[in-house]
Amino acid sequence: MKHRTFFWFFLPTALAMLLFIAMPIVSVITQSLHTAHDQVFIEVENCGPFGCEKEVSVDTEATEKIRREQPLGKWAGLTIYLDRGHLATAEVAEAWRTSADIGSFLSTINNLPFYRAMSFTLTYTFVVTPLLIILGFMIAVAVNALNQKLKGLVIFFSLLPMIVTPLIGSLILFWMIDARGVIGSGLQWLAGDPDLSLKASTGLTWIMLMVYGIWHSAPFAFVVFYAGLQTLPQDTLESAMIDGASRWQRIRYVVIPHILPLVTFVALIQLMDNFRVFEPIVGFNAEAHATSLSWIIYNDLGGETRLLSSAATSSVLTIIGVAILLSPVLVRTWRDFNRKT
Repeated sequence: MKHRTFFWFFLPTALAMLLFIAMPIVSVITQSLHTAHDQVFIEVENCGPFGCEKEVSVDTEATEKIRREQPLGKWAGLTIYLDRGHLATAEVAEAWRTSADIGSFLSTINNLPFYRAMSFTLTYTFVVTPLLIILGFMIAVAVNALNQKLKGLVIFFSLLPMIVTPLIGSLILFWMIDARGVIGSGLQWLAGDPDLSLKASTGLTWIMLMVYGIWHSAPFAFVVFYAGLQTLPQDTLESAMIDGASRWQRIRYVVIPHILPLVTFVALIQLMDNFRVFEPIVGFNAEAHATSLSWIIYNDLGGETRLLSSAATSSVLTIIGVAILLSPVLVRTWRDFNRKT
């Protein structure tokens, strides 16, 4: 393809990426380096029948003038990144200096909001992602082996979790695990403990959030893997059967190598998606037991204060986290591509 032709072919995509990806990222980074202006206070003397007294009030006109002149706020540099609500470098250094062992150090920093959210986010990501890939692959293999008349019905029911809106799905499961719900009352009966509550335990809450994440995302992996199985070379599969390979051996040596590129694709998508976990925490009303980086951003943007700089800082840290998380997979994909070429 000629350079001129390629330029005009790629131009719309480049403009869209610049408008919807690059510019918002630059805007967020810029906002994270500024903080809100302090209010201007003035001292006013009020006199009455019983004498005069001085009161301090906000100079609204002066405050609004400063905000109009500097809409981004005042320059803060990396101050917000290093404060207690984010990386908390001073608190981490103090904990490292005073902690007797690594366990006490981790326990101390886990009380900091950013690291508490990061702890759940990473746990959720590294538990849910491989399990949903395995479950999606198992469903795809099972459906592919079904009779043609049953496949349509089974595929429909397999896709239901993905059809349901994430927030609605989490709310449904939240009601089910309630003490009056099917799952909650069933677990109380099995454990013989009428006071057992999945919502009152941090560990059980984490498990339920991860179960929901696997249930909701497994259909995506199933669809991708099922499509990949339709391109499986039948002659290779038949040759393996003639050679006496068992079903497990055919899956291990024929099916899995064939769909391995799809596994990488699903892993990339789900790593990004799971690292931004948000809806289950809101749906389960689990903020007391589990918070994520996305929930911190949502919390900063809510209420009357609207901590835009803090939310922007959390967003930048989330972007950096996703980039670090994906870098091993991307490097491996790049090496495989170079090896083939």
